[in-house]
Amino acid sequence: MTHAIRIHETGGPEKMVWEHIPLPAPKPGEALVRHKAVGLNFIDVYFRTGLYKAPSLPAIIGMEGAGIVEAVGEGVTEVAPGDRVAYATGPIGAYAEARSIKADRLVKMPDGIGFEQAAGMMLQGMTAAFLIRKCYPVQAGQTVLVHAAAGGVGLIMCQWLKHLGCTVIGVVSTEEKAALAKAHGAAHVLLTRDDVPARVKDITGGAMLPVVFDSVGRDTFNTSLDCLAPFGMMVSYGNASGPVAIPDLGILAAKGSLYVTRPTLATYTAKREDLIARANDLFDVVGSGAVKIRVNQTFALKDAADAHRALEARQTTGSTILVP
Repeated sequence: MTHAIRIHETGGPEKMVWEHIPLPAPKPGEALVRHKAVGLNFIDVYFRTGLYKAPSLPAIIGMEGAGIVEAVGEGVTEVAPGDRVAYATGPIGAYAEARSIKADRLVKMPDGIGFEQAAGMMLQGMTAAFLIRKCYPVQAGQTVLVHAAAGGVGLIMCQWLKHLGCTVIGVVSTEEKAALAKAHGAAHVLLTRDDVPARVKDITGGAMLPVVFDSVGRDTFNTSLDCLAPFGMMVSYGNASGPVAIPDLGILAAKGSLYVTRPTLATYTAKREDLIARANDLFDVVGSGAVKIRVNQTFALKDAADAHRALEARQTTGSTILVP
C-alpha cells in the first residue's frame, strides 16, 4: 500500500482526500517511481474543479514529480531501477507517494539538479522552453510581455528571455510581486490595475509588441490583444482567471491581422525526442546559472488542499512543491 491525494468528485480544495491505495506495479512499458517531491501547478486546479476532465473518478491529480525508479515493466529501455528521474507531461497521478507511469515520459536528472528543484521546475520550465523556443521563437532585441510575471512560469520566462537578449515587460498584481519580477530580469513591471496597453505604447515608442505570453486568461485576453503590433501573436497558455470564450474572429482583423494560439506542453512534447530536447534546454539554462529556480513554498503532500488555497488566492510566488 501507499498514500495518495484523491478526488471522488470535482469541486473545491476540500474535495482532496489523503487515502491509502494499492502500490501500482509497473505494466509493460511503465516504471514505478518513488516520489521525493511533487510539483504544484495551476493545471492541478483545473482537474480538481472539473474544468479539465479526469479520465475517471476517483482520480489522483498532479502532473509533475521527481524521484527514484524502483522497478520497471517489461520492455522498458529508457530508465532502470535506481535512476533519478523527473517528469511533467502527464497523465495525471503525481499526488502520490509512488506511481507507475509510462517510462518514455521520464527524463533522467543531471547530477547537479536536486529532487525538490526538479519538481519545482519541470512543468513550468519546459512550458517556458516550448513557449519561447518553439511556439514563438523569440529573437534578441525584441520587447515581449509576460503576464503573471512573478509566478512560477513567469519568473523562469523573465530570466530566460533576458538571457536571450529580449526586453521583458512583466505584469503582476502587487508591488511586492513587481519587485520580484524586476529582480528576475523584467526591465519594466506593470500592475494589473494600470492601463497596460497605454504603458506598453509609451515603453515601445508606439511600436507595440510582437508577442504577448498570457497565462491569466479571461481577465487579460483583450488587454493582451491591445498590446500587439500588427501581425503580432497572442500566446494564451493558461486560464488562471477563467477560460477565454472564443471571440468574434473579426476582432483579430480589426486590431491588426493578429494571431492567437492556445498551445499545450503535451502537444509540444508528445514525441520523446521533443520531450528530451525541451528538458535539455531547461537543464542547460539552469545549469549555466542564467535561470534560477525559486522554490518559495513547501507543503506536505497530505496538505495539498492548503497548497491549492494559497495558489488560487495568488499568495504564492515562484514554485511550490509538495513533499510526500
